[in-house]
Amino acid sequence: MDSTEETPAATPDAPLGLRERKKAATRQAVHEAAMRLTREHGLDHVTVEAIADAAGISRRTFSNYFAGKEDAVLYGREQHLQRLLDSVRDRPAEETNWQALRAAALVLRDARLDPPRREWAQQTRLAMSHPSLLGRQLSTLATLERDLAATLTARHPATTDPVRARVMAAAFLVTLRLAMQLWIEEDEQAEDPMELMLRTMDEMGERFT
Repeated sequence: MDSTEETPAATPDAPLGLRERKKAATRQAVHEAAMRLTREHGLDHVTVEAIADAAGISRRTFSNYFAGKEDAVLYGREQHLQRLLDSVRDRPAEETNWQALRAAALVLRDARLDPPRREWAQQTRLAMSHPSLLGRQLSTLATLERDLAATLTARHPATTDPVRARVMAAAFLVTLRLAMQLWIEEDEQAEDPMELMLRTMDEMGERFT
């Protein structure tokens, strides 16, 4: 989902090499700098140059990793969503598509993968406050919805037509958004957002199970 060259994913059989680890660390450092500055000053008052300086890199190096400050701010969330898509692809074929979606969400919860839930909430708040971030996020989710629908169709082509797959993918993404919004509205004092998501999925999933 990153607009720059993708870093190869690490697997048990093919761990990241030194160069890839350094690139991943740089991306993460830039993302963290962008998040920190945006929280402190607001996106409109943050420049790419300021983010690069805070991350200890040049403006040119920044451009090698991100197309703009919006990409840098939302990088963690997009990585999380990409891991989710990969998890669905890896689920056993005997699971229904909705079971695979729910199980993939459980895998992410149990693995406690980055970004942490509070950073996810911070990025959600920022996107709600800044039209440019919201537009970038909506574009990302539209791409994810298409990719997720294609994955669901490929898992069970005999029983999942493209329209059903698209509806299912959209319904699943609604559960992600709704769970986080419910959590934020409760000032993050409610139950774990992942548990909220699973409850919402169970309500939504009656149509797909």
